[in-house]
Amino acid sequence: MTTTPQLYRKPVSTFWWARRRSYLLFVLRELSSVFVAWFVVYFLILIHAVSSGSEEYERFLSWSASGWVVALNIVAMLFVLLHMVTWFDLAPKAMAVRVRNRRVAPVVIVGLHYLLWVLLTAIVLWVVLR
Repeated sequence: MTTTPQLYRKPVSTFWWARRRSYLLFVLRELSSVFVAWFVVYFLILIHAVSSGSEEYERFLSWSASGWVVALNIVAMLFVLLHMVTWFDLAPKAMAVRVRNRRVAPVVIVGLHYLLWVLLTAIVLWVVLR
């Protein structure tokens, strides 16, 4: 009878990813996709309520004002902002932009992403608040 030796496997903590900042940010960024999906669902519910008439829209507004929905939307907004910041920071690694055969500096790519975000936010605020 032959036996195969068993290899020793060091036990790994459930929260091994929380020990290093880079791992923690990676896990939180992946988790943020759930909240991005929530915002999409919330927006679709809003569109449905608006298209269904004022009574349905009023029902949506009262539901949206409940404490747990407000709390969920605040947490979702924070996660979506984390998602955006980490995505913008990854952009120079994913994009090799060249101008006149010279690679554009990563800070320029990130800066342009933030500039475009601020510009689009200003346009949306101008449309909504005017």
